[in-house]
Amino acid sequence: MAVKLLGVNAVDHPGGAEIGFLRLADRLRARGWEVTLTSPDEGALSDAGYPWLKLDVGGLGHGEGARAVASWPRALRLAQRYDVVYLNSTVCGRLLPALRGTWTVLHVHDVVDRVPRHWHGADVVLANSQAGAERLDGLGAHVVHFPVELDTSPVEPPWEPRDGAAVVGCIGAAPDLVEVPGAQVVDLEPMPWTAGILRHLDVLVIPSHQELTGMLVYEAAAAGTPVVAMRVGGLAEVVEDGVTGVLVEPGDPAGLANAVRRALANRAAMGAAARAAAERFGADGYADRVEALIRPAAAD
Repeated sequence: MAVKLLGVNAVDHPGGAEIGFLRLADRLRARGWEVTLTSPDEGALSDAGYPWLKLDVGGLGHGEGARAVASWPRALRLAQRYDVVYLNSTVCGRLLPALRGTWTVLHVHDVVDRVPRHWHGADVVLANSQAGAERLDGLGAHVVHFPVELDTSPVEPPWEPRDGAAVVGCIGAAPDLVEVPGAQVVDLEPMPWTAGILRHLDVLVIPSHQELTGMLVYEAAAAGTPVVAMRVGGLAEVVEDGVTGVLVEPGDPAGLANAVRRALANRAAMGAAARAAAERFGADGYADRVEALIRPAAAD
């Protein structure tokens, strides 16, 4: 008998968390699972090729948790029709008090400073990094990382390449932080950048001072693109310093610029190592790990 899974999402348009879940859902569906999605309203997720239901869990604004509480009766009615309820964010975790008696999975993608008491009601807790799991004291979180598609088609870059110039992509930082003579620095606005685009970069710079991991560092590995990042959160779990990229101590602008130059000088070797390292984050293997964790014993 097929396992029925309800994937609860907090947004209508996919970001990293939702893209990761869809990659998992594709594999589970191929293995005979029946997957249904929810989101607050119609959007890209409602058109993702799965049965879809409307369920509002509120946003991050002040007082928006009340919308999730208002959804508790509907959430419980829906949950009783499924074997697994997969709460795909900390915001979706607001539904846990209403879901007692159902098999629930809470996937924590964010930086968490405290663990709400009701999170202890989840049967399975997933985290994207060891650094993230260590913040979830008492929940026994399982580290699953992020799934990447290892075979992606090339995508035209959304910038105009300069002939002969190395391309340095920088997320959310002033380009002068990573200025390198002769290089083209591209300021990438935060969005779900995929490996098909990132392969056009010679180096990706993630200057965040608070980063568990995020989708981007995994996609860069799949693209064979070296990453320069701060030695914070879970980034050191993905970026191997001097091998697949370069790690820099926070608060060292000169060290960041030097790291970019070092990565460019070793781009071929680091890129090949990054691509090889990405094999352990492949979406098929990810589905193997997660399926074993979230399948309820009753389904066997």
